[in-house]
Amino acid sequence: MIPIDPGIKERVDHLALPFNRYGYDPYGISKRHVAEMFTGLSFFYRRYFRVKTHGIANVPRAGRVMLIGNHSGGYAIDGAMLITSMFLELDPPRLAQGMAEKFINRVPMASLWSSRTGQFTGLPETAERLLEDDRMLMVFPEGARGTAKLYWERHSLVEFGTGFLRLAMKTRTPIVPVGILGGGEAIPSVVNSKFLGRLVGAPYVPVTPYLVAVPLPVKMELRFGEPMFFEGTGTEEDEVVLEGVESVKSRVASLMADGLLEREGGRG
Repeated sequence: MIPIDPGIKERVDHLALPFNRYGYDPYGISKRHVAEMFTGLSFFYRRYFRVKTHGIANVPRAGRVMLIGNHSGGYAIDGAMLITSMFLELDPPRLAQGMAEKFINRVPMASLWSSRTGQFTGLPETAERLLEDDRMLMVFPEGARGTAKLYWERHSLVEFGTGFLRLAMKTRTPIVPVGILGGGEAIPSVVNSKFLGRLVGAPYVPVTPYLVAVPLPVKMELRFGEPMFFEGTGTEEDEVVLEGVESVKSRVASLMADGLLEREGGRG
């Protein structure tokens, strides 16, 4: 067991989740596992990656919401830092629940740990149920294709899936776009080895110039845009949905560009 930071424990106690007297919520999320997770992640958030947030006031303090961001960096460091920002920066804290890649279920310890901390396999029915319960859902529409970006592609966006927008329309959920910078620098992938991935049951294993994909202590940024609302039932024609998807993608790209421009200005 990981020694739990008292300040983290206090924040876990303020999460608006219906934990029972044994410390579990109806989805099997464990207060102890959540506290252990954030005790570890808070070090990386505050000291290792020194994460800065911009526009966090745009994130609703309660009610259903989807955080939609860009992916990069070999594996989901960006997701971990986004989840941690919701816990450390919001008052009261919120637990952002991600939709994990299906291969996680094939890794015994990872599967248990992810479910105990609220990070479930990306099934549409699970996501819909979480939103109907007014949870905060974190989605990366680029999926594994996003984390597969190589170092020189880190500031680009690949195709967004459409499922997140249909779900937002069906459940009447606001979307908060998030531009994330730093993931691609933390894990500067130059090759994605599918051979090594097969050995560990993953789509691929990122390979860096220093071979092992140990994250570098780079600064990361999270930039939050104003909530976006989309009318509909989620059963609209593809053209309608794709138009909405492109508007979200464009906003994420704009947030990333703002961050890059600010970085360049700082160097000047």
